[in-house]
Amino acid sequence: MSRPDVEKVQQRVESLFDEPPEKYTGEDKLLFERFLDLLNRGAIRAAEPDPREATGWRVNTWVKKGILLGFRMGVVVSMDIGRSSQFFDKATYRLKTFTVDDGVRIVPGGSSIRDGCYIGRGVTCMPPMYINVGAYVDDGTMVDSHALVGSCAQIGRNCHISAASQIGGVLEPIGALPVVVEQDVLIGGNCGVYEGTVIKARAVLGSGVILNRSTPVYDLVREKVYRATPDAPLVIPEEAVVVAGSRRVESEPGKAWGISVYTPVIVKYRDSGTEAKIQLEDLLR
Repeated sequence: MSRPDVEKVQQRVESLFDEPPEKYTGEDKLLFERFLDLLNRGAIRAAEPDPREATGWRVNTWVKKGILLGFRMGVVVSMDIGRSSQFFDKATYRLKTFTVDDGVRIVPGGSSIRDGCYIGRGVTCMPPMYINVGAYVDDGTMVDSHALVGSCAQIGRNCHISAASQIGGVLEPIGALPVVVEQDVLIGGNCGVYEGTVIKARAVLGSGVILNRSTPVYDLVREKVYRATPDAPLVIPEEAVVVAGSRRVESEPGKAWGISVYTPVIVKYRDSGTEAKIQLEDLLR
């Protein structure tokens, strides 16, 4: 689809978003199918790189509106896989379909990928895992067992989303940046990345790290503290190695009780030792 055609879809999505669902026509539903195809092909995305932005990323609010339109248009239908399984969901968001020519490795065992997301070539999906609508998962990335890639989350090339990690999306509010994980990032097991956090290229999260808008990140190397602000998300610098740490509560009674609270800590930036450890990830692809 050419750029002018995409712009026509955008204009119609913007217009439909302000109309009540009872006014949707058959033609409008066909337009949504074209919108869904653009998402599936990666021709449009909920957020995309933009060097003019402080985070390096900008939100495409109209794409998020289009995704929400799909929920409004859809009625709940049966999506049974077999006699032993019963599933009911919006008719507009069935499971995404693949062929072997797509170059995506989906290991059998209970994984689901919802329609309306881009999955690049060489992506590996280990069961059970889930990728939600609007997500963008670039070439060569691995999504490991029990991992979630949430609505509109943006995952770069050659990342590893390790077992039981949760990559939150952010579909609403519409203007909010979704979670962004840039290329060559390693997300350790049982991590959680939420509320529009941006992880820059080649960063590493150790097991159990939680990142959100509420928790500051302490950089022991550069002697800085990274926080989200009302106008900007938390941003983890390129090549930072983040581990789960703690800091003392200085106020009473926490101080008297010897209480510490969780905090992420940047202990170093990627070096030869880090590279040697994560080279093992390539053997799994």
